[in-house]
Amino acid sequence: MTTDPESAPEPLRTAGPPRDRQTVPNVVGVHLHLEHEGRILLGLRHPDSPFAPLHHHFLAGHCEQESAVACLIREAREEAGLEIAAKDVELAHVVHVVDRAGTQPRLQLVFRARRWQGEPRLLEPDKCLGWDWWPPDALPEPMVPYARAAIAGIGAGRLYTELGWS
Repeated sequence: MTTDPESAPEPLRTAGPPRDRQTVPNVVGVHLHLEHEGRILLGLRHPDSPFAPLHHHFLAGHCEQESAVACLIREAREEAGLEIAAKDVELAHVVHVVDRAGTQPRLQLVFRARRWQGEPRLLEPDKCLGWDWWPPDALPEPMVPYARAAIAGIGAGRLYTELGWS
C-alpha cells in the first residue's frame, strides 16, 4: 500500500514549549506549615543568606535524593529539632513559582504536620536568626512572597498557586 505524502495526516502536536527550547528542570522545595494555637511557625533568615536575607520564611529545604516527606522530616530535625512522623504529614499547598523570566522555576510543596514532638530550637544559626509563631492575619514583614501566598491559599482552602508566570 502506498500513501500520497500530500494526503498524509499532520503529525500530532503536544502542548508545551516549542521543541527548540532547552528543557529547564524545576527545583523542588519542601516547607513546613506548622500551626500551634492558631499561629504559624516562621523563621527569620540570616542576613548572609543567598536567598531572601532577613525575610521571614517557613522551615524549608530542597529534596536531596529523597522523597519530599523524608526531606521535610530531615529538615525539621536539622533546622529546629522537631520530630515529625511521616504518618502525621499532609500536603497543604503547592506554589509553582518563577522569580523572573529566565530563572529556574521552583515547585514549592508546603506540608502540614498534624502532630510533632519538641519545641522549635535554633540549630542552624548561620541560616536562621530565630523561630517565632505568628497569627495568619498579622504576618511579619518582610516575608518571602511565595510563603505568604501559600499561607493565604491554605487559609482560603486552595491547594495551588502560581507566581511569576506570565
